[in-house]
Amino acid sequence: MRIGYSFWGFLGNGITDTPDGGRSHRRPLVDALLGGGHEVIFLQANRDLIEAGDDLGNAYTFHGGTPDIDVLFLEWRWAIDGRNTTPCGTEGHTCDLHRQAELITRYTVRRRTPTVVWDKDRQLRPDSMWRGAHRTAVCEAALEPTPGAHRLLFPVDDRLLAEADPLALAKKPRDLALGYVGNQYDRDDHFDRFFAPAAARFDHLVGGKWTKTSRWPHVRFPGRLPFPAVHAVYGRSLATILMLPERYAAVGQMAQRIFEAVLAGCLPLAPADIRHVDQFVPAELIVRSGQDVFERLSYLQRIAGTQQHADLIAACLDRLDLFRLSRQVVALEAALDTAVNPVAAERGAA
Repeated sequence: MRIGYSFWGFLGNGITDTPDGGRSHRRPLVDALLGGGHEVIFLQANRDLIEAGDDLGNAYTFHGGTPDIDVLFLEWRWAIDGRNTTPCGTEGHTCDLHRQAELITRYTVRRRTPTVVWDKDRQLRPDSMWRGAHRTAVCEAALEPTPGAHRLLFPVDDRLLAEADPLALAKKPRDLALGYVGNQYDRDDHFDRFFAPAAARFDHLVGGKWTKTSRWPHVRFPGRLPFPAVHAVYGRSLATILMLPERYAAVGQMAQRIFEAVLAGCLPLAPADIRHVDQFVPAELIVRSGQDVFERLSYLQRIAGTQQHADLIAACLDRLDLFRLSRQVVALEAALDTAVNPVAAERGAA
């Protein structure tokens, strides 16, 4: 199919001052679609070139108009006051929301083009008209998606899973007991309960945009880091904590932080209130309190570099099979088929 793909972010490393978490998984997904015989046309601005000065050459196609496509695929954008709700041309304005509205009007509404919405941030309302619209499918990155939505998790490249060596990762020197790279957005509860108490006792680092930190004066916040530094931080860290907004935790939606950490050999401690937490980490890494985090980190420091350490990393790598790129491509193909051939999909479900 000829897929018109709308995303607001980067395929490469991009720039430091951006919250785009899709850089860890977007390009492998696109490359898999291209490798499967699809044509992909990007319908938002080429931010890699415009903002980062990264010329991707002829590998990818960007289009600022409304080319002929078979299906529209949207990484869902939502209103952010002061950013994409302001008039075009004003300082700080980003045109992602305006462009998305244009694409939906031109394709979904007027041309009745089959449309797939990937609600990666759980911002699409449960009563949104697009959930029940004809020839439209909604995907969510959750183990328990909204009824009627397809499951499409953030993908991790099969090749990276195959190349990961647990013993080599366990033997790597690590000067930080605890590391995290990600933004503050709605993570204060998990941070208060699990990360902040441990940070008072262990060497640590928290990279990303954290703007309200006055109640944690003991925590080291260096600010946003360049995307390549994400792997470096986790490569220095013995463990991390999988801190999630409540809207993610309630439905078992795990951010890409889990495979960014595990592929660097950084063990993920997961709060027990994350739904289906046992599918993400082994039981030894599930925590219920700040004291649990302290005890786990102390234990991990004792076994660092041993076979026990390597076995824990291997167990975490095994659980990343859930996010395997080849699995997610199959899931996306199913969603595309549902949008393009809704009658056939309904018959298959029956």
